[in-house]
Amino acid sequence: MKKLLLFGSIVLCCVFSPNTSVFAQGLVDLYLDNINVYVAEYGKISIWSLPDTILQITRISPLVGTGSGTVYDAREDGDIEDSTTLVTNPLFSDFEIYGAYNNYYYGLPPNVLVKENIYCWQNQNSIIAKYTVINRETNPIDAVFGFELIPEVEGVYEGGDTVTYNSQTKIISDRKTEAVGFKLLSGDINSLNTFMYFKDYNNDVDFWTWLTNGEIDTLFIIDPSVPKVDDPVIIPSFISKTIAVGDSAIYYLAIGYGSNEVEMLASMEQAQQKYNMITSVDENESAPTTYTLNQNYPNPFNPSTKISYQLPQSGFVTLKVY
Repeated sequence: MKKLLLFGSIVLCCVFSPNTSVFAQGLVDLYLDNINVYVAEYGKISIWSLPDTILQITRISPLVGTGSGTVYDAREDGDIEDSTTLVTNPLFSDFEIYGAYNNYYYGLPPNVLVKENIYCWQNQNSIIAKYTVINRETNPIDAVFGFELIPEVEGVYEGGDTVTYNSQTKIISDRKTEAVGFKLLSGDINSLNTFMYFKDYNNDVDFWTWLTNGEIDTLFIIDPSVPKVDDPVIIPSFISKTIAVGDSAIYYLAIGYGSNEVEMLASMEQAQQKYNMITSVDENESAPTTYTLNQNYPNPFNPSTKISYQLPQSGFVTLKVY
C-alpha cells in the first residue's frame, strides 16, 4: 500500500515544473527555494529536495493513542473536517498550510479532532508542523501523541540509512550522504522506536506499544544486504497529557533537510529559532477576560467569510448567524 500511495504522489508532482505551486481541493503542493512540501488530503506530509525533485520523506502522520487498540492513525482513521488548504495572509511564516481531520472514517476511538498548521519559509530547508488535538469524547482522555515518520533519503529504499537520536540536541537524524531531521519541539520525548518498514506493521496494538514503551533507540542502521530491504519507520512520542472534554493539547514538530548532515543540522537550528519566535508571540498574548466577537473578514464576501471570537474559559459554543 505504501509504495502504491507513493507512486501516485510522484506522478502528480512530476506533472509540474519546480517553480510551480499547486493548490487543489484537499491538497497543497508547495514549491519553495530548496524543498517541495506536499500535504495530502488527510494531512500526510511528504518532502522533496529541489531542484532535482527527489523524494526525501515519504510520510509524516500524527498518532494519538489512549490505550492498546485505540490509536488514531491519520492514514487509517482520518477523515476530512477542514480541507487541506493554503492560508491567506499567514502570521508566522511566508506560507502556512492548514487542515483539520477527525476519526470519522471508521468511527473508532479515540474521538479526536486533529488540527494541522504547517509553517514554511521560502528560503529555508526546514518547516514546522503544529498539531492541536481536541478531545471529543464524553470523558477526559490521557492521550499519548506521536508520529509515524517514514524517510526515504535520496529517493531510494535500498538500505544504507543510519538513524540516530542525539539526547543533547534532541534531533532524530536519518542520513546517507544527504540527511533529514526531526525534532519534538514542545515537550520531552517519551519513546522512540525505529525499525525497517514491513507490511501491515501499522496496527493499533503495535502503535500503542511503540508510543508508550519508554524505549529510546539511539542508533539504527539498515544493512543494504538484508532481505526485503526497505525504508526506516520512526515512531517518536511525547509524554502523555490529560485532555479534558472539549479541551485541547498542542504539539510542535520540526522537519529539516540537508544535502549533508551539517546542512541538515543548520536547517534544524533555523526551525528552532522560528519556533522560539512563534511561541514567544503566543506567550505574550494576554488571555481574554471577556467574551469577544470580532469583525468577520473578508467583508463583503462571496462565497465564504471567517468569524473569530474569544472566550474567557473553555466551553461549548453555539454561534447563530442571521
